[in-house]
Amino acid sequence: MAGKRRGRGRDREQRQAPQSQRGGPRRALREPAAFAKSTGFESEVPHEKLTLAQARRGTPANRPVRVYADGIFDLFHSGHARALMQAKNVFPNTYLMVGVCSDELTHKLKGYTVMTEDERYDALRHCRYVDEVVRDAPWTLNTEFLKKHKIDFVAHDDIPYTSAGSEDVYKHIKEAGMFVATERTEGISTSDLITRIVRDYDIYVRRNLQRGYTARELNVGFINEKKYRLQNQVDKMKETVRTVEEKSKHFVYRVEEKSQDMIHKWEEKSREFICNFLELFGPDGAWHAIQERSGRMLQALSPYSSPRGSPSSSPTRRRSVSPDSSSASASASSAASASPSPSSLSPPSSPSSSRKGKRSSLKASATNSRHAK
Repeated sequence: MAGKRRGRGRDREQRQAPQSQRGGPRRALREPAAFAKSTGFESEVPHEKLTLAQARRGTPANRPVRVYADGIFDLFHSGHARALMQAKNVFPNTYLMVGVCSDELTHKLKGYTVMTEDERYDALRHCRYVDEVVRDAPWTLNTEFLKKHKIDFVAHDDIPYTSAGSEDVYKHIKEAGMFVATERTEGISTSDLITRIVRDYDIYVRRNLQRGYTARELNVGFINEKKYRLQNQVDKMKETVRTVEEKSKHFVYRVEEKSQDMIHKWEEKSREFICNFLELFGPDGAWHAIQERSGRMLQALSPYSSPRGSPSSSPTRRRSVSPDSSSASASASSAASASPSPSSLSPPSSPSSSRKGKRSSLKASATNSRHAK
């Protein structure tokens, strides 16, 4: 029982080994892909022909499925990368080789490229899905090239590629059962990128002039250079005016906010001041209550028998005297008339006072006689 269990475990490990080593011999992502040897692929393990079913079922780790994809790859973009990703993942254990055509062959059969062949080689080497780059790849694949690099399958989109006098350069590959189809990415291609640049030519020329490129490097004439530089200056002025307008709008908005806040505060303060004033000086205010209280206190403190001419001897008080008090005052006045005067009741003058009066009369007569002389 134990031996059988051990045997089953070994079988399971052998089944899982190809899946764990999916993608062929691993390499560090920090290293670019290698270039294919001019002599072709050499291996100690015999290279047997694989069918499509065998490749999809999975192969041993030391026998990956060798898939080849070719192209120009000018202005390497995401559409190229997605196609290579599909080619890399078409089988569980895939070794992806990418063929890149040279400048001479491309310019002859397709047209002028933006990037040189060395730049295109280097771009492919740094794609994470590529295991090997084949330089100076042929335009049409022949049997000798397929045997030299031990190619099992060729990956490309299924649209017929008409070129070099052929309706489809991959027709013989499809007939041989070695073709695996990938899908194109809509909306992006090298031709689309070049069309964008040509359409907005003036914008990109002005952009590069601003970045320091010379008119000679951009193949621009003297008049066009001056025109583009003038347009750049006008654009700068427009941008400056636009920024000033935005700043002024922001400043005006802030001033309006602050002015509204100040107006609200002034209104609140004025209302508060008016309310306080009315509470203090209004008809029912505290000031009138204080005046009434002070008047009452003065009336309470002032005596009733005040001397003549004082505020207390007012006509109202005289009028308010009762009849009994008037009769008493009349009797008192009659008694006073009947009584002798103070001069008659005064005591007789003393001798000293009579002597003083005689002296004063003598002095007065003497002075009068002097004046008469």
